[in-house]
Amino acid sequence: MAMTATAAFAQDTATSADSASDARLGDIVVTAERRSENLQKVPLSVAAVSGEQLRDLQSGGEDLLSLSGRVPGLYAETTTGRIFPRFYIRGLGNIDFYLGASQPVEIIQDDVVLEHVVLKSNPVYDTRQVEVLRGPQGTLFGRNTTAGIIKFDSIQPSQQFEGRGAFTYGEYNTVTFDGGVGGPIIADKLAFRVSTLYQHRDNWVDNVYTGASADGTVTPRNNALGGFDERDVRVQLLFTPTDALSITASGHGRWYDGTSTIFHRAGLTRGSNSVAAEPRDRIALDEGQNNPQGYDTFGGSLRAAYDFGPAVLTSITAYETTSGFSRGDTDGGAAANFPVNGVPNGFGQSQGQIRDLDQWTQELRLASDDTSRFKWQIGGIYFDNRDITDFYQRAFFLTTAARNPNNWVRLHDVNTSWAVFGQASYEVLPRFTVTAGVRETNDTKTTTLLKTADTAAGVVTYRGRTSVRLSDTRPSWDVSALYQATPDVSLYVRVARGFRGPTIQGRSAVFNSDFTTAGSETNLSYEGGVKSSLFGDTLRVNASVFAYSVSNIQLNGNDSNGNGVLFNADKADAYGAELEVQWRPVRNLSLRAGLSGLHTEIKDKRVYAQVCALNGIVVCTVQDPTIRIGSNVFAQIDGNPLPNAPQYNLDFAGRYDLPVSDRGRLFIATDWNIQGYTNLVLYKTNEFTANGNFEGGLKFGYSGNNGQYEIALFARNITNQKNLKGVIENYLAPVFNEPRIIGISLSGSFR
Repeated sequence: MAMTATAAFAQDTATSADSASDARLGDIVVTAERRSENLQKVPLSVAAVSGEQLRDLQSGGEDLLSLSGRVPGLYAETTTGRIFPRFYIRGLGNIDFYLGASQPVEIIQDDVVLEHVVLKSNPVYDTRQVEVLRGPQGTLFGRNTTAGIIKFDSIQPSQQFEGRGAFTYGEYNTVTFDGGVGGPIIADKLAFRVSTLYQHRDNWVDNVYTGASADGTVTPRNNALGGFDERDVRVQLLFTPTDALSITASGHGRWYDGTSTIFHRAGLTRGSNSVAAEPRDRIALDEGQNNPQGYDTFGGSLRAAYDFGPAVLTSITAYETTSGFSRGDTDGGAAANFPVNGVPNGFGQSQGQIRDLDQWTQELRLASDDTSRFKWQIGGIYFDNRDITDFYQRAFFLTTAARNPNNWVRLHDVNTSWAVFGQASYEVLPRFTVTAGVRETNDTKTTTLLKTADTAAGVVTYRGRTSVRLSDTRPSWDVSALYQATPDVSLYVRVARGFRGPTIQGRSAVFNSDFTTAGSETNLSYEGGVKSSLFGDTLRVNASVFAYSVSNIQLNGNDSNGNGVLFNADKADAYGAELEVQWRPVRNLSLRAGLSGLHTEIKDKRVYAQVCALNGIVVCTVQDPTIRIGSNVFAQIDGNPLPNAPQYNLDFAGRYDLPVSDRGRLFIATDWNIQGYTNLVLYKTNEFTANGNFEGGLKFGYSGNNGQYEIALFARNITNQKNLKGVIENYLAPVFNEPRIIGISLSGSFR
């Protein structure tokens, strides 16, 4: 039996010299219900991570995956590089690597929904706070939120000239700069803020393969893979012509070049999940041209709010566009390195390219003021996403002579959605408040095959449907109650229903297979918890328990070519609990610990998933009952846990400050994360599981002028732990976590 998460994540263990010396924890303000509220009085499970803490986690060049495990109940991974993070909350996520995949975790940046998987990789910088809203959140936010929301809020323009910046330099020539500056242009009327992010890492993984390949003769090359360049800028203008009207215009650009995920062919051995013997910095890739990827993304938003007095009307209009490509050796190495029955297997190269993606969103919301016992808000949102995507993938089992240069397809995906919503909150009795919300959502998807995967002679052999359209309209709702037992202790309960629309998987057309689809899923969730601030606000203890059931859950397996296949299972059930503690036992010492546990279970005796097989030969140790259909082997997954749903997660952080003058102090800080048993695929094996993954960080330095500047030494993944984060099943090919980065950091601020 295990449990999962639900408490309020404390902000920083200590964000500066000033805060560290203060014995009180202080309030954390969140906008989980589209209002600014004390986290301890919000009747749902919310985690808040400050911008400074996020920057510490990313000081070694990490991206959004650095949040994984640092918020109880949140897990993240990728098998497609930095442009395709996949998030899981309380075990709910999607392991599909298709560029058009739907995820049950929604990303929202500065109140703008980012639905497409590439847009979800938009870097977060000059950030004020991150909020993780667990459980269905479809009433007020987003679209496909059966799992929850990750909400990023940037530092906004202000009427005071101010700025901040953080610079780090570490191993592999890893460089990060995250900064912002802003202030008034016209006092009390017009203000600005310019924010930027730069990250770089040199290539550090050697490609030792030599010989012929589909790309020509490959010459061994040192430092061929693993590097990246991330360049981002955002400009915001705040216009306040009157006390009642505010308009914020924001525009941003991203230019990214890097390396897609590196799969280490035969890095796992049959019967074991150990990756100890596989070197992290050496690979033998015969295809993929050293796995390049690159994307350019641009976007903008216009947010206008008018205060009528009794209510505020808010409009948010936003546009996002991106284009780019990702290429990789998807079988993880040379064919001769992984023979089956003595025969070399696999020339596997894939490439996904978004030629053009455009996303428009428009939201209107009318909300009452916060001064009365009765609060309400109503609104609506329209979403429109259109993209043209190319896919190329050479079948894993083709011989050199059979490789087909025409084996690529072009797809046109259209996703539109509209929703209307409302929420009301009423203080029925002193200290007892009831909140209820409802939302009606329509989600429509269409995928059209513009080009088929033809033979080498250019002959069309595809016989499946060339266009598929799915649409559904469903309600979502939630009801919660909060009782403030004492000024320092609150109790809450919540019941919520979420909805995720139908999904289409078009990539199978690469191998002349018909599209696969999955119908809508719904999630009914129950949770209850306690939030407390004790002993003069020096100890914060938040705990909760929950259970949920996802009906008609959307799952993703593999077909005989290793392609993703969508299907629905009858349901998946889960239950869990979380405990989070933040404590300042004495001045200058801050401690934080989070513990989550989770039990998930797929329930459908009719559902089977393709297993790790090459030409009908199973290459891993499957623990589930199997059946054979032709040359393919399938495992029954009834009773199995959801993939990438850790049974438990433990994180710990601490900081101690030693005053050395009236305005300066030395400090040492550390953070650690331990991840329990995690099944990485739908079926159970000895190989495709992680258990006991851990990472730690350390930082030692000096903070001066009451925290206005800081110089420190840092280490991320200080033990250089090599963790198994993902797999390509047919080739026993593991994916690893980030390497150890030791470096120096400088940061400062002014106002």
